[in-house]
Amino acid sequence: MALGGLLVIVCVLGYAWGAVRLGDRLPVIAVARPVAAGQAFTAADLRQVSAAQDPGLQLIPAEQAQQVIGRTAVVPLVPGTLLTPSLVGEAAFPPAGKVAASLALKPGQYPQGLATGARVAVYVSATGTGDDGQAPANTKAAGSPVQLQAVVLGVDLAGDGQGATVITLLLDASDGPRLAAAPAGGVVLMQTAPGGN
Repeated sequence: MALGGLLVIVCVLGYAWGAVRLGDRLPVIAVARPVAAGQAFTAADLRQVSAAQDPGLQLIPAEQAQQVIGRTAVVPLVPGTLLTPSLVGEAAFPPAGKVAASLALKPGQYPQGLATGARVAVYVSATGTGDDGQAPANTKAAGSPVQLQAVVLGVDLAGDGQGATVITLLLDASDGPRLAAAPAGGVVLMQTAPGGN
């Protein structure tokens, strides 16, 4: 009988502790659908979710949703991301010293499964390829390709309508001219480890 009473007490205490923990959850704002960096938030981009209180993480309360609408995403956001003040900003994109550039790349010029947020090494060669994908026969290698570092902002599989995928990159502004001067077929992306060089 004493054992049964002890078990009841333990169950009651466990329930009470769980209720207190659930009581620490707050309604906050999460991303409902993909939002590109620099894109203004609309009501359809946001949804209310319940999240546990965390003093180290400043989540935006659901009651402040109207203050987020019309402001912009600082970085690309995926559905389910809990919004914090650091992810919401004014229309200040790309950041100072950076540029955003879009490339139409054919299969073989980028890795399969490349996704938003991936870090890539961008190899820019002095010579490109012809329409058949082959380097011109009368062109000799002009040294090693230049390597640039970038982050993928978006991958548009619908592409340019001519078999190429449009990939948008964020890279250093100083690297912009090199990328812009690349000949057709002269750019290859290779995914690198997160935080890697």
